[in-house]
Amino acid sequence: MTFSAQIPYGAYWSTPFAKWQGSLSHLHSVKFAAHVAKDELAKRDIDASEFDYGVMGLTVPQHQSFYGLPWLTGMIGAESVGGPTISQVCATGVRVLQNAVAEIECGLAETALVATCDRVSNSPQVYYPEPGGPGGTGPHENIALDNMMQDPFSGQSMTQTAENVATRHQITTEQQHDIVLRRQAQYQDALADGSAFLKRFMSLPFDIPSANFKKTVGQMEGDEGVFQSTKESLDKMRPVIPDGSVTFGGQTHPADGNACIIVAAPEKAKALSKEPGISIEILGFGTARAGLALMPEAPVPAAKAALAQAGLDIQQMDAVKTHNPFAVNDVYFAAETGYAIDAMNNYGCTLVWGHPQAPMGTRGIIELIEELVIKGGGKGLFTGCAAGDSAMAVVLSVDGA
Repeated sequence: MTFSAQIPYGAYWSTPFAKWQGSLSHLHSVKFAAHVAKDELAKRDIDASEFDYGVMGLTVPQHQSFYGLPWLTGMIGAESVGGPTISQVCATGVRVLQNAVAEIECGLAETALVATCDRVSNSPQVYYPEPGGPGGTGPHENIALDNMMQDPFSGQSMTQTAENVATRHQITTEQQHDIVLRRQAQYQDALADGSAFLKRFMSLPFDIPSANFKKTVGQMEGDEGVFQSTKESLDKMRPVIPDGSVTFGGQTHPADGNACIIVAAPEKAKALSKEPGISIEILGFGTARAGLALMPEAPVPAAKAALAQAGLDIQQMDAVKTHNPFAVNDVYFAAETGYAIDAMNNYGCTLVWGHPQAPMGTRGIIELIEELVIKGGGKGLFTGCAAGDSAMAVVLSVDGA
């Protein structure tokens, strides 16, 4: 099927991503997203009055983020615009896009801002009062670290889910490291010609604001904290879990950043596009949940569901992008779908540029669109896993490029 809502070409952006405790660690993620959105809308000559709906993806709470999307839209000058704040961990990027598409599809809105933002650095330390506890003492939680280390339902860590899938499907450390080297080489294509690919949707060099957003305190030339591995350096790494196969080199790193996409009804999309002859249609969404503690398997059934709604086959995809916190994800995906593993994730992916949670999928979708435009058009799939052994996927079509 084809949804009526479209993505105006060029009406999207992403900050560079910075490894946690790096150059963006001092910024309130909601205020930072609004700061960037104001600048990027101005560069595109889009007035905030265009929006009649918004949805924000946020997975790591910030001070007063209770107020959610209406706070963000208020800060960018869209004071009459409301909408929800959604958290589906690493699948948030696709989920908020689906929410905005549904709102337009239902005739409840014409132009929506889809904003995703997270700061994994300095995540909240939460204390839960428990009057019935010993001496009235309740539990404490580090929102980011504690939840990476243990799924409360399975009792297993994120890394253990990758190890479970590697063991189940006999995926070796060597296979995982081969993927790491391939993905890092693909990312180098994004850096070619002065980061020409990244500059299609990212303002570079990027001015880093102060915590009060009143001055610039530095610049980023691109993503910060990206590793450049060699076969020799990877071969020296030992598995994180004894007797396992997943090394630190075979997984991504936590990061900070934000990314936004505008979604609109067809005529509005054409008016907001920087090239009205290019149309970006949304053909299908999919959601799925794998077996207990088998998170890296989930993107496959999610992708199949999105492809089924689109009435297409994986081999009809001209580009495929995945959220791959572990190299295991891509090895399994390629084996199950038959899609060429070396052809996936051109120009980069989560495994390379990091893991700020909500914005990851949004940036992945943006990069998928730009890859299809470079190819002269075509159909593309984005899919990725999330906590709770779940996943979401979306299928897009780019025409007129």
